[in-house]
Amino acid sequence: MSKDDSLVDVLQRSGVSRRGFLKFCALTASAMALSPAMVPRIAAALEQARRPSVIWMSFQECTGCTESLTRSHSATIENLIFNAISLDYHHTLQAASGEAAEAAREAAMEENWGKYLLVVDGSIPVGNPGFSTIAGISNKDMLLETARGAAAIVAVGTCSAYGGLPHAAPNPTGAVSVADLVTDKPIVNVPGCPPIPVVISGVLTHYLTFGEIPELDELGRPMAFYGQNIHDRCYRRPFYERGQFAETFDDEGAKKGWCLFKLGCKGPVTYNACATVKWNQGTSFPIESGHGCLGCSEPDFWDMGGFYEALSTPLPGFNEAIAYGTAAGAVAGLASGVLASRVKKRAKDQHQTVSVDDLEKGESS
Repeated sequence: MSKDDSLVDVLQRSGVSRRGFLKFCALTASAMALSPAMVPRIAAALEQARRPSVIWMSFQECTGCTESLTRSHSATIENLIFNAISLDYHHTLQAASGEAAEAAREAAMEENWGKYLLVVDGSIPVGNPGFSTIAGISNKDMLLETARGAAAIVAVGTCSAYGGLPHAAPNPTGAVSVADLVTDKPIVNVPGCPPIPVVISGVLTHYLTFGEIPELDELGRPMAFYGQNIHDRCYRRPFYERGQFAETFDDEGAKKGWCLFKLGCKGPVTYNACATVKWNQGTSFPIESGHGCLGCSEPDFWDMGGFYEALSTPLPGFNEAIAYGTAAGAVAGLASGVLASRVKKRAKDQHQTVSVDDLEKGESS
């Protein structure tokens, strides 16, 4: 199989029909939250696409991001590795080891200089290079060396995007993100601990299709997957608006599916596709399974406060709406929701969480 082959050539040799190819294009459009009208454009682009070289490097990480990718169902890991991209280096998935592995990385860089895609998971320790080395090379030196010839970089997981768990106070290794060290290359942050599988494969497929990185938000995340917060698409949102909160994980409210806000859910300040794309082939996501969002796709989520501590106290109007069920109470509850939305937006703009003080200031205004 040659890297000069187009994706269509590879699929045809594999016995994939034209109909199967168009189905692949439709799945790609769906994964990237694109209109069905984009399917013909994706098909036309893929018909001419050549398999790009991908170098995947793992630093201070837990392998959870790779585990997530191998569970992607659209596009599948098999399609990505064997049909769509040429995965030339990956610590976990490659067969080579030792000197042979590093020789493969160096060869891929030399043969595809300026054209390969660099994928990184894990933070980079700068406090002491000896905290993490590969083949005797510090993570920082390997990143900077490999980044020089990359066309673009995808930082997979919160560790590589924002520092993640290793960066949490007191940050003993001096962990930093990819963007803290590489400033002259396009970088796509795909945060999450780990990211949703389809989000990872969707970003790679977008690059394959269009030859460029997708539209990003102010934190470098793909808008298609991180454009809305979890709270706004959560099926428990109506209970939040009515002030119906579970007080414990096993009370009647929890059993009825009430909002988990009081139990520490960070959905109001977390931007991700969990509530729409979900996990395990679209089966569920943490809130649907009864556990509040941890905010894992946000910077410094380990230091945002206790996972089971509420972002704020309930707002005026909630209790009235519950106790009396009157129109006035419902309006008060709605007003509270609007106020909460304003506070959340301010928190997002300032990259902060919502505190009781924030709410009191909002009420006074």
